[in-house]
Order: sequence, then structure tokens, then C-alpha cells
Amino acid sequence: METTRDYSTISPTAKSLLLLKGSTNIPFVKEAAQLMLAPQPYEPDLSTKDLSFWGRLLHFEDRYWSIDQLLADLPIKNILELSSGFSFRGLKTVAQPGYHYIDTDLPEVVAVKKDFVAALPGKQIISVLELLPLNALDEATFQETVDRFPPGEIVIVNEGLLMYLDEQEKERLCHLIHRVLTQRGGYWITADIYVKWDEEKAGLERGTEWEAFYAQHRIHENKFDSFDAAKTFFTKMGFQIDKEAVREREKLTALPRLMENATEPQLKRMRQAGRTRVTWRLKVPV
Repeated sequence: METTRDYSTISPTAKSLLLLKGSTNIPFVKEAAQLMLAPQPYEPDLSTKDLSFWGRLLHFEDRYWSIDQLLADLPIKNILELSSGFSFRGLKTVAQPGYHYIDTDLPEVVAVKKDFVAALPGKQIISVLELLPLNALDEATFQETVDRFPPGEIVIVNEGLLMYLDEQEKERLCHLIHRVLTQRGGYWITADIYVKWDEEKAGLERGTEWEAFYAQHRIHENKFDSFDAAKTFFTKMGFQIDKEAVREREKLTALPRLMENATEPQLKRMRQAGRTRVTWRLKVPV
């Protein structure tokens, strides 16, 4: 594959995340990673014994598939994805008939993603796919985007958004989504129910680049204090938990690699850390 566009302006973290996930079975990410690096080949080092690498990869795989799991048993065909980054869930979804999928992120991400979608091999688009710029906290543009859907219920999905928002910003987003679901009916699937924990105690390290990124965006501070605290927050915002995703181990290509490279003491420490993130399907109570 060849591309003529210079992708050097893409944020280093977004680029790193795409290149990390490119070694998984998540749809289209390997091909997008190849486009990102062209004309150099994309050759991930799967021989690494770095436990933190496999832990990160496992985390992002699990997060992606958890949303698909909670979408699978819903008959709703109108789907809005917020802050999608270089995820191609929308492209995969519109290979099926009857869907209207609106994939959104900030303008610079959407511009690059449109190039990728145009160039990706093996795609089949038989439903409606729109890639649109959207700041998820912009009330007017949010409503305009929702109004593009045909009549019917809507599912709003996101992964990798809430940890960038402080409590006041989370509340603003909740108000916007609550209003839409009250008007249209439907669900909000969020994979961002993160709780505060100490990664070092689990034997994992973020590395210099990720550590700086966490500090810059105050990600640790923006996580929930506990799952009970998260439930209390969403209840206060007018939502109830409809369903929680369960880990689908058979889809996680990083899991056997992590198990191979971890010592028994390391595995024990990770198990003791317990759950640090869940995905919830939320609805507005009738």
C-alpha cells in the first residue's frame, strides 16, 4: 500500500496507540498502521518479553471488544461514536445493511481517518458511514450531529474519552447524552469506567512517553475513586446500569503472550490488583 500524505503531525500518542493495536485482530488496525508508516513496512516486535507492553496491549484489546459485546444484542441501527481515534468500528459495522454510523473526533483526527478509510483494503460499505468533526462537549454541534440520524433509538459509544475529562466536564457530557437518550431512546456504552490504582504494585510500568502523557492530561486524577463511586456518579446524572461487559478471553491475542512472559509472582501481583476498568451499557430509566 502507498500513501502520499505526511502523517508526521499526528499526535505521538495517537500514533503509538495505533501501532500498538496493529498487532491484534481488531478490524483494520493493522492495515491502518501500515498506511501510517508507509513506505516503511509495519513490523511489530512480537518477540518482546516486556510485560508492560503485553499488559497495555491486553488492556486496549479488551476495551475495544467489550463495546462490540454490548452492541451485539441491541437491534438499534443508529450509532454515534465519540472521540473514536483510530478505531474503525464504524467501518466494520457498515459492512452490514441498515446501519447509520457517525464516527467523530477532533478535526485533525477525522481528516487523517478519512484518508485511511479511503485507502484501506478489504472494506465493504453497504450502510451509511459518516466521519465528522465533533468536540463531544460542544452542545450545539452535538445536537446537530444527532439530528443527522433518521428517526429511531440511538446508541452512543465511546472508549478513551472520560479519563480526559474532569468531574465538571463529565457532568456536561452526561447532561448532553441524557437529553439525547430521553428524546430518542437508546443506550450509552462507555468503556471508560476506570478506577484509580497503582500500576507499579501490579508489576507494570508505563514508560517515559506514557508517563508524561498521563501527567499532562491528569488521567489518574480523572479516574473514579471506585466502581461504587462511578455507579453513584452515573446514578446522580440520571442513568442506570443496564449491562456490564465480561472479558472474552478467546479474542485477546495479548493474553497468552502475557501469560508466557510473566513469572508466577508477577501474575499473582496482577491478580491481586483486581479489576481496574469495566465497560457499562447505561440507559435512562423510564
